[in-house]
Amino acid sequence: MAQQAAKAKKEKKVKLAIHGPMDVTFFILVLVLLAFGLVMLFSASYASAFYRNNDSFYYISKQLVFAVAGVAAMIIISHIDYHIFHRLAFPILILSIILLVIVLFMPELNNAKRWILIDITSGFTLNFQPSEIAKFAVVIMFAQLISINYKEMKTFKQGVLPFAIILAIVCGLMLLEPHLSGTILILLLGALMMFVGGTSLKWFGMVAAAMVAAVAVAIMIPGFITYAQGRIEMWLNPYIDPLGDGFQTIQSLLAIGSGGLMGLGLGQSRQKYLYIPEPQNDFVFAIVCEELGFIGAVLIILLFVLLVWRGYVIAMRCKDKFGSLIAMGLVSQVGIQALLNIAVVTNTIPNTGISLPFFSYGGTSLMMLLAQMGVVLSVSRNAVIEKK
Repeated sequence: MAQQAAKAKKEKKVKLAIHGPMDVTFFILVLVLLAFGLVMLFSASYASAFYRNNDSFYYISKQLVFAVAGVAAMIIISHIDYHIFHRLAFPILILSIILLVIVLFMPELNNAKRWILIDITSGFTLNFQPSEIAKFAVVIMFAQLISINYKEMKTFKQGVLPFAIILAIVCGLMLLEPHLSGTILILLLGALMMFVGGTSLKWFGMVAAAMVAAVAVAIMIPGFITYAQGRIEMWLNPYIDPLGDGFQTIQSLLAIGSGGLMGLGLGQSRQKYLYIPEPQNDFVFAIVCEELGFIGAVLIILLFVLLVWRGYVIAMRCKDKFGSLIAMGLVSQVGIQALLNIAVVTNTIPNTGISLPFFSYGGTSLMMLLAQMGVVLSVSRNAVIEKK
């Protein structure tokens, strides 16, 4: 009996998490995109920064501080075992929902309530979008649910219902802001993770029906239909209000067109001189196209593609389903967000107000993004092996 027990114990497969080197390729791609983004942010913002704040370095100086802090956080988090999120997934989701409720009581900025404002000192206000935390929460929670119930993902009870409830709560609160671009991003991200996690294709019809119902509810929200219709009208023909709501789109297209193949040269943009409103934010890619041309724009798109590809490589090499789903979800978020931003800037889709990762101004969102890339690096450090 003792020999049989010893043999059974020897033959038992034991999963061990080990720390190894980070994925250097992914790390370098993040740093290259960050450096590229900082350079273009400064080039796009110094004119408006001087006009509004009498300081050409107003935006870039703040962004640099958050970038340094974000890189430090990324490196530190890459050394933390990502399995800790097994326990933190639900608390983070609850925190994100609470913040999404709180933001509804914040003052409006640009006709939306997307930012929580915290006065640190009389001269400094910290502001962040709860939607940034919500994206991370959805990825972690979905990865947790899928890793636990992956054998039952074909069923409605385990493969659809819990995910639909989470998406309904999170996206419903975001529509109240209203934050249409963030809602679309989270819906696409959630659907992708469900598909990869094994949800049967037949259930996606139900999810689509739920989405239609959610849109119908959103339309009944006072002011939302006016908000959405205005965005769509400006998309179809921005020249119906060339000095109003269509102004930004028109100036963006002029910037892209004037860049041509090779661009006007770094720092030589004309549209950033108060033609494109807030060129340091959602429309920074238009300045990239104007200064670096088609070649520069393609290079940036290629860098994003390489980042997502390398993230998928990390996900596929991870034998732990939870870690694999986290890596896939977080890099997919970057890829989807970049795709949506570029589509908005080029007027391929209506203007939904979505930032370009690593490029758009926003210190707290940049730190959050870099921290998430640290989680992906943690997945790359932790390999799950089977030992007999």
